[in-house]
This record gives sequence, C-alpha cells and structure tokens, in this order.
Amino acid sequence: MNTLSTATFRSPLIINYGNAVEDEIINLVELIASNSALTDRYNARWLALKLLQQDSDILEKIKGTEGTDQLLAAAEKSEAALRSRYDDDLDTIITDRRYSWIHEQIQQVLYKDDRVETTLSDKLDRVFTNHFLGIPIFLAMMWIVFKITTDVASPFLDWVDSVIGGPITNWVVALLGAVGLGGTWVESLMVDGVIAGVGGVLVFVPVLMALYFALAVLEDSGYMARAAFVMDRLMHSLGLHGKSFLPMIVGFGCTVPAIYATRTLDNEKDRILTGLLVPFMSCGARLPVYVLFASIFFPGNSGMVIFVLYVIGIAMAVLTGVILKHTVFKGKESSLFVMELPPYRMPTLKSIWFHLWERTSAFIQKAWSLILATSIIIWLLLAIPTTPQATFKNSSVDQSAFASVSRGLSPLFKPLGFGEWEASGSLITGFVAKEVVVGTMSQVYGVEEGAEEEAEPTTFGEDLVEIVTSFFGAAVDTIKSIPLIVGIDLFEGEEEEEMTDLMLAVEDSFEQGSGGHGALAAMSFMLFVLLYTPCMVAVAAQRQEFGSKWMWVSIIGQFIIAWVISFIVYQGGILLGLG
Repeated sequence: MNTLSTATFRSPLIINYGNAVEDEIINLVELIASNSALTDRYNARWLALKLLQQDSDILEKIKGTEGTDQLLAAAEKSEAALRSRYDDDLDTIITDRRYSWIHEQIQQVLYKDDRVETTLSDKLDRVFTNHFLGIPIFLAMMWIVFKITTDVASPFLDWVDSVIGGPITNWVVALLGAVGLGGTWVESLMVDGVIAGVGGVLVFVPVLMALYFALAVLEDSGYMARAAFVMDRLMHSLGLHGKSFLPMIVGFGCTVPAIYATRTLDNEKDRILTGLLVPFMSCGARLPVYVLFASIFFPGNSGMVIFVLYVIGIAMAVLTGVILKHTVFKGKESSLFVMELPPYRMPTLKSIWFHLWERTSAFIQKAWSLILATSIIIWLLLAIPTTPQATFKNSSVDQSAFASVSRGLSPLFKPLGFGEWEASGSLITGFVAKEVVVGTMSQVYGVEEGAEEEAEPTTFGEDLVEIVTSFFGAAVDTIKSIPLIVGIDLFEGEEEEEMTDLMLAVEDSFEQGSGGHGALAAMSFMLFVLLYTPCMVAVAAQRQEFGSKWMWVSIIGQFIIAWVISFIVYQGGILLGLG
C-alpha cells in the first residue's frame, strides 16, 4: 500500500477572497513554498489562510518547525494590516466570502418553487422574533414565569414551612429528649441552627422548582433560542455583543455556570465584559429573598414586584455594559453572533424533569453543605456572648458576637432604610450564598422570639396524616391559583394566608428601622440583594476565569452600584412621599 502525503491529494477548491486578502495569501504562500517541512505536511494556500486567521491549533503545530519564525511574523503583520483595512476580524471576512461563493453556486442550480408552504415555525417566528414585538413578548414571557413562581407555588411554600416548623422540629426535639439531650446546647444547635437556617432556605424549594419548570418549558419548546436572537439585536444596537446574552440567560439559574459559559466567546475582552455583567442577572438563589419581602410588603402585587426586579437586573447589566464598552473596553473588536434556531416543538416530560431535577438537586446539595456550615457558624456566633455576665447560649441575641459584628456595619446601611443589625448581618452572610440571607433571618428572628406557646403533643402517626392531608390541600390551592397568572381570581373573598412568625418579625423590624417606611425600605433591601457582590463561589469563578484584578472590580463595583441605587430609591421615595 502506498502512503501519500497530504500535499499529493488533488488541489483544493480555490475561492477568491478579494484583492487585498489574495495579495497577502500570495506573499505567505511564497514563504511557505520555500520550507519543505511545511509543504510536505500542508497545502500552501490552506496553511496561508489558517495563518491569516491566526488559528491557534495550526500555530501551535508549526511553532517548533525549523525556519518558521519569519513566516509567523509575516502572517501576524498581514493579519493586522487586513484587520485595520476592513475594520473586522479575518474569520468574519473569510466566512463571508465563502458564504457568498456558496450562494452564487446555489443560485445557478437551485429552482425555488414559489408555492412552497411556510412552516409553522416560520409563521410563529414572524411574531416571536418580530423587530417590534420580539422584546415585549420576551418580557411578557418572563412576567408569566414570575407569576407562576409566586402565585402558583405559594401554597406549597406554606406546606413545606408548616412541615419543617411543625412535625420535623417536634420529631428532632423528641428524639434528642429520648437520648437525654433535651434542653441542652445540642437541641439549640439542631433547632435554632440547622432547622432554622437550612430549613428556612428549603422552604423556598417549591418556588425554585416552579421557576426551573417554567424555564425548562421555554427552553425545550425552542423559545429561549428566539429570546437570544431578539436580544442580540438590542444588545448590538447598544454596542454590546449579542452572543453575551446566552451566558446571561444561564445566569437566571445560577451565576457560577453563567461565568463559565463565557468561554463560548472568542474575544478575551468580550469574555471579561460579559463576566462582569452576568452577576446582574438575578440568579435563583436571590428568589427566596424576593418572595419573602414581596409577600410581606406587597402581598397583592408580589409577582409584579419580582418581575420588575428581574427587569431592573437586565437594565443595569445593559447600562453597565454600555458604560464599560465606551470607557474601559473602548475600541474592542466584535464578532458575529451565529446560531441556529431550532423548530418549535412540544416540550417532553422527560426533558423537563431532567432540567428540573438537575437544578433543584444542585440547590438542595448546596443547602446540605455550604448553607448547613454557614448556619452552624451563625448559630455559634449567636451563642457567644459579648458581655462578661452572660454565658454561652445564655445571653440575649443583641448581646451576641454576631450582633456585635453586624452592628458595626449597620451604619453603612442606615441611609438605605435597613440600618438594623439583623438586616446588616444577613447581608454579610449573603456573601457566602444568597440563599443564606433568608436562613440568617430565620435564625436571628427565631431566637429573638423567645419562648413560644406549648403546642398540644401529637403522635407520629397523627403528624404523618397531617403532612399528607396538608399536601393535598396545597395541591388544591395550587390549582385554584393558576387563573391568577392572567389576573383572574375565581375564589375572591376567601381568607388570606396568615403570615409566619418570620414574616411578622421582618415586617416589624423594617417598619421600625425605617421610621414607618417599611415597604420602601423593603424595596431598597431587595434592590441591594439584586445588585450587590455575588456569592463567594461566583467570585472564585471570576478569579479563575478573568484574574484577581477583574474579580476585585466586580466585588467593589457591584457593591458601590447596589449602595447608590438603593440610596436613590429609598431617599428619593421619602422625598416623594412614597412607602
């Protein structure tokens, strides 16, 4: 069998790339032809094109070849000259010429039947990707998603809260009492630390499942690709990269994979810019905070409030991107955003369940690791007294080490409407994970409540029956709440849900701390949670992907932006007589 080198195969198809590009190709081909080590392995014209495109794989392969230094320098000089001439990168220029050639060939042989029927996907795209309707439709879709997360998931949120605060807490207390640990610091650790902290976060699992379910339906139906296409036009008109919107969509679920998703961007400056903007997308971890505060202070419009917060996050990302684009990243190159729009299809239960379980299980795993550890640390700081007269676990909460640290930072947040140390402390622990904000409040306010009224003892069987019957009751309430998505209340006049002890404590604290402007202070707090420094895992991802410099830019920059926006909203609202 004869072995043939790649150079002995038939000549490849030659496409004319224009006089300027062809002149540079000819110059490089002459240099390549004089190096037999290269001509034995590569077609000279093909290699010249790859060098003009600065193909990293080819550059790596020929770097060690003897006599290529002059060739590589010439290729780099030619690439820079062509980029300056066309004000675009060579990949785009070459790809455009190739597609033009393909189009010319197709025009010569293709017969178009004018009677070909337009597909259903094409008809739908005329509406969903319409130049004027595309963005309003996208916002309407997001509004429906957040109505589902607040109105539809609310009954199951109450069910989980009652199960954790009732039977599960009673079982743990009874078990510890049976082994002689009742009334000890171990019971306090389990009830006030683990159950109050982790349980306070797990209460919001139904809300997150509703969010992930709605997003999975949109992704599986093919609509999310259209959303990226629609936002591409908007972002390009603002001087941003359309391709950046894909990591931002991922950011609605979690900031960490969204930061890693910036690897799909070819240009390094595009990656850094997108990585700085992704944390403004409101991740699922922030949703429990929104749900808690919106339910307390905006009970009739909680879905709309949450929707507005998500829109503000997108708007702040766009605004920040425009500012950075015309200052720090001024004159950076942009590349084309090419994506294939899949046909619309009916979402499958298997695919929806896969996305739902993957994201929900990741949240639960975090609850049993990072959030559990944080809850124990918070409990420990709450148990350590700062006065010599008090002993471990026998001092008031406002005299604890946690309160002392939080109180030291609380003046910083006083102008924003939430200068109480409890709110300040929850923001500190929120740096670990945004879900911990609610968990911290559960622990702090739970401890402050003092002794609760003794509930009538129940048997294990009675607790199980209550769990099952209340579950079906929540399911019925969920079905009843579905019409609320479109603003229809079929069961008007029914009793409203009672607020939990945590909700009452938060309401009282924010009302007193703001001097009667509780709703305004709550909105300021939610905006701060939306915009301030992302969790420490996201910060670590930024450091890994973009370096320490840009990590600190993100940490400090977002904190300043959050403080300024919250200050404007709160102080401006007071001046206008709002809240």
